[in-house]
Amino acid sequence: MRNLAAFLVLVLVDGPILVFVDARQHPRFPPISTPLSSPYGFSASQSLEAFSPVAEIESAKHHMGSNKKTVISLIVASAALGLIILFFVCLRIYRKRNMLKSEKDDSRSSAYAKEFVLAPFMGKQSSSKMSSTIGAVTFMDYKLLETATNNFRESDILGVGGFGCVYKGLLDNNVYAAVKRLNGESPDSIREFQTEVDLLSKIRHPNIISLLGYSIHDDTRLIVYELMENGSLETQLHGPSHGSALTWYCRIKIALDTARGLEYLHEHCKPQVIHRDLKSSNILLDSNYNSKLSDFGLAVTQGTNKGNLKLSGTLGYVAPEYLLDGKLTDKSDVYAFGVVLLELLLGRRPVEKLAPSQCQSIVTWAMPQLTDRSKLPHIVDPLIRDTMDLKHLYQVAAVAVLCIQPEPSYRPLITDVLHSLVPLVPVELGGTLRIAQNKPALSVLPTES
Repeated sequence: MRNLAAFLVLVLVDGPILVFVDARQHPRFPPISTPLSSPYGFSASQSLEAFSPVAEIESAKHHMGSNKKTVISLIVASAALGLIILFFVCLRIYRKRNMLKSEKDDSRSSAYAKEFVLAPFMGKQSSSKMSSTIGAVTFMDYKLLETATNNFRESDILGVGGFGCVYKGLLDNNVYAAVKRLNGESPDSIREFQTEVDLLSKIRHPNIISLLGYSIHDDTRLIVYELMENGSLETQLHGPSHGSALTWYCRIKIALDTARGLEYLHEHCKPQVIHRDLKSSNILLDSNYNSKLSDFGLAVTQGTNKGNLKLSGTLGYVAPEYLLDGKLTDKSDVYAFGVVLLELLLGRRPVEKLAPSQCQSIVTWAMPQLTDRSKLPHIVDPLIRDTMDLKHLYQVAAVAVLCIQPEPSYRPLITDVLHSLVPLVPVELGGTLRIAQNKPALSVLPTES
């Protein structure tokens, strides 16, 4: 008997998988060699028994059984082949998906970052443009910042905040920068990060910190600012030096710079911006003691539904109407500015502990003495006592008293504060005061700490 001839060709290509199966069928009965002289197809020498009905049936059964086995074998082989093909198809799809996923993971930070800069600032307020020139914010590679900060070395920490630390870093262009590292995926930290990057990318002002770039890597977010060599006002006043580097005129110049930064936010930004977290630790000083406002994570814009805002701020700087009733206006920033002005005058912290469970506000303690000209000179920071013109001291104290009024309508606009301080600052430091040459005792520039 002639066996069934079958062949299977499996071709795997990058495109569709093609399977070619070809089976040549055979005659039901094997061919019989018959001589041409026989008209019936058999030789006379063959036995008649071979052509009996029983023999024919047995022969047919034999061949049918053989065919059935062959068909079953073909089905089993086809099924096995199908499983093999399916396996390779699934393997190929799996590998392609893994490759795509890997590519997406590698570019996820960059892609997310590009989306992020287009994200809305405080919801619908994104449609409103700031009046200042808007510069493009730079997305920085995480590895670059990791290298710049020596893998976020502990000895390079400049300060610690609520959501992370600020590190000193050296960028590729040999420029030092401050790198704020925010960890975690809490809604508050994400919202503050987005608010600060979006807002600072729109603002350019000499008394507001400059944003150099930002980065996003997994659940870590980084904000890169210009480096302020003399740190924060809080560190200068309440740190190891206790304000010894800050002369009277330097302190009033810091107050003037801070007022200029606030005036820009309140009067020149469209929509108006309320900082909402003004304090001495958020006023940074460069190498020449020029001050700049920083940390805009809690800032809000005019038109934001302030009734739905979570109460935020720092104890001692929060205006009473915001603390008690949740009422937030630009006058809330003016109140905080008044507290900073008291810090500069008195060298005291905004809240001081009297006992483990008892604290005293600088506002409560100072208010009765600020309006008493006989007492005022004695509560001034000893480091600057007797180094200023008393008329100037009274005028600064009067500005502070107005700023910390409990009723917001009694507080001045920050523009009025600015105009009151300009005549008290020497021309050399950005004011209009001209100091007589016969008064050498009155130091103008900051002293070396």
